[in-house]
Amino acid sequence: MYLSIIKSGKTYKLISLYVLCIISTTASIAQTLFVDPKGKDDATGAMHDPLASLEKAVSLANGFSGNDPITIKLAPGLYSLTRQVVLESSGITENSAKYTIEASILPDSEDWLPSKMPVIQSVSPNNKNYGNFDHCIGIQVERNNTCFRGIKFVGNSHPSVVYYYAIERHRPELEGMEISQCYFVGNKHAAPIQGAVFAQGSDIKIDHCIFYECKNALLLFLSVTGFSLTNSILYGSYEGAIWFGKYSDFVFSDNIVANNNCFWVSMKDYKSHYIFNNSLITSNARFMGLNNNGTIEKDTSNIPIMWNIQQSGRVILNEIDQDTIPRDYLHLSPNSAGRHISAGIFRSPKKR
Repeated sequence: MYLSIIKSGKTYKLISLYVLCIISTTASIAQTLFVDPKGKDDATGAMHDPLASLEKAVSLANGFSGNDPITIKLAPGLYSLTRQVVLESSGITENSAKYTIEASILPDSEDWLPSKMPVIQSVSPNNKNYGNFDHCIGIQVERNNTCFRGIKFVGNSHPSVVYYYAIERHRPELEGMEISQCYFVGNKHAAPIQGAVFAQGSDIKIDHCIFYECKNALLLFLSVTGFSLTNSILYGSYEGAIWFGKYSDFVFSDNIVANNNCFWVSMKDYKSHYIFNNSLITSNARFMGLNNNGTIEKDTSNIPIMWNIQQSGRVILNEIDQDTIPRDYLHLSPNSAGRHISAGIFRSPKKR
């Protein structure tokens, strides 16, 4: 019927375009997996037939080929990792398209609530030994151009694990990693986080995240060029908030760094060229420290350049003290210093 009312000269063009659209849409859907704790791991991963575990979704995504973006959408709920989850580059070139793991409802959505945030927790025993160092990894990144968005990471509750890293990217030759609108919440007595993000390589972008009572928030050592930390809150790190290698190519702006044992730990025997912008850095036991084989020494020689940096004032966070979790929990309370800085998981000022 459709062919009979279209002139033959145009028919084939329209059909070809129609077929191309179908193929393109199918490919796009095939590269997106939906996950819900109420789903099943023998499901297809379609929106109406979600998988149950992040582990299964990553296993399937690692088998995708081509350069189309890969997206894993996480519905609200708890995702327990029983082993190390590895984002591989199987069949995809090193200059691969973006690989995203994100919440199905992001923090700036009108219907977002903390209870709708996907939560990732490792219950794995030690799953990695590097240089005779036993430790546990939640998500290991082995490919370029990864993105984590709108997720809450909590610590490892397995009794045998002392050193737990929520996200690790070990290879310094890798490029491109974005972490945005995420919580990293540790508890040294029950589910500690040794390092929220232990990453090496270039173009690591961390934006609008909150790191709360992790032993160390950021561990960044080799080839860390093009790094940026913006609009984030780092609070209560009981060893060091940021450990950083011998690099000056980074952006540090619009952050709140408070109540940590040490704000910034740089490499020993390195004269830094650090520039910090438009942030509140206060109530840290040490401002600058030196990394001496994993031990923090006081740094009295490296003086960073600071533009519009406030170094006094009390930071007060909206913590849970009632039966419900406030929408803006672990953000700055109305009476806190630093309220003029747009730090926290919300990108829209209207949401804060």
